[in-house]
Amino acid sequence: MDPQAFIRLSVGSLGLRVPGTALNAAKSGVPALSSPCLCEIRLRGFPVQTTSVPFVSSLEATPDPHSTASSFYLEESDLKALLAPGCFYASHACLEVNVFTGRKGSHCGVGVKRQQIGTFKLEVGPEWGQGKPVILFSGWIGIGKSKQDHGKPGAELHLRVKLDPDPRYVFQFEDETKLSPQIVQLQGHIKQPIFSCKFSQDRVSQVDPLSNYWSTPVDSSDKETLRERKGWKVKIHDLSGSAVAAAFITTPFVPSTGCDWVARSNPGAWLIVRPDACMPESWLPWGKLEAWRERGIRDSICCRFHLLSEGQEGGELLMSEILIGAEKGGEFFIDTDRQVRASATPLPSPQSSGDYAALSPAVAGFVMSCRVQGEGKSSKPLVQLAMRHVTCVEDAAIFMALAAAVNLSIEACRPFRRRIRRGTRHSCLEV
Repeated sequence: MDPQAFIRLSVGSLGLRVPGTALNAAKSGVPALSSPCLCEIRLRGFPVQTTSVPFVSSLEATPDPHSTASSFYLEESDLKALLAPGCFYASHACLEVNVFTGRKGSHCGVGVKRQQIGTFKLEVGPEWGQGKPVILFSGWIGIGKSKQDHGKPGAELHLRVKLDPDPRYVFQFEDETKLSPQIVQLQGHIKQPIFSCKFSQDRVSQVDPLSNYWSTPVDSSDKETLRERKGWKVKIHDLSGSAVAAAFITTPFVPSTGCDWVARSNPGAWLIVRPDACMPESWLPWGKLEAWRERGIRDSICCRFHLLSEGQEGGELLMSEILIGAEKGGEFFIDTDRQVRASATPLPSPQSSGDYAALSPAVAGFVMSCRVQGEGKSSKPLVQLAMRHVTCVEDAAIFMALAAAVNLSIEACRPFRRRIRRGTRHSCLEV
């Protein structure tokens, strides 16, 4: 398997200080040293990332050099776009770090206006595309002048900007998961078959086949439509036909009491497994994926993934909890640099599908991503895997099983059709 070239641009080791006395600090536009400021990190073509900047009170102190506040992942096309001046740009794009005091919002009905302390800019250059580790900047730099103090230095920002090669394997399901498609590896315009995907259902669930479930009439006399979805299985086979990974529903997807959707209080769950090398036809647990529906103006499907550790009984490591748009779809990912929801403990990344002993919070960064379509749409998941987490074909297969489970969870979390009683049009409430 040949990877595609990606680079990781990381911004970290953030800190803010104001040389001089507290009076000078106030004059420099930093009125509250007890609370951190905010910074917006911008790179053309990418969403703005916001993070806090801690204050550094001592002139001798230096922020943690290994901390990462923001990461951007760029492929070859992204670099070309950044290096090519556009119609409205006089020069190449820049990485911008804008530091502000205060927060957006209001207090007692009065709007709170943020005050900009200063900006750090770093122009995109040819060295970005060389595919080598490069520290673009590291240290302190002045980001503003004190207007009230005759142009003397004001606030100083500490940061570390680094480029690292981060090659990835890219895979594509050639059809919908329920149609048992082939899985190919993408390398430019070349498609190389790597796996096949086999979807099946237990006989007990054949009354609800995915292919015709939604054709069930709404007014089917007094019988409710199926109230659970279970027995779904996905096996990943290599080119020789051997099963190298699998995923199957362990907790049925059922509507919560009084509702017609799978709620957070009772999520459905998949078990992701790999073959046991010591016992043929046996499987070892690798991960657990839970999914449920979040109701709102635009409904979302929440996917929560735990890695199951062999080292301790019942050991579960939270790796990801992601919201995916129910209508438009979205991206499920495992990436310790950009988790959507905060975790009480650091989220480690696996070095390989079977290497539980090597798990450590120090092993961080991008692991995988999977793009899926929304409900009722033909979804052909696109999967990216970090090369450093894949040591063999079987490692890639286990992530394909996880991607298939994420894709099928979008369908499994669709609202159930409830029996409609005459004269009743009450909607249910989530519990």
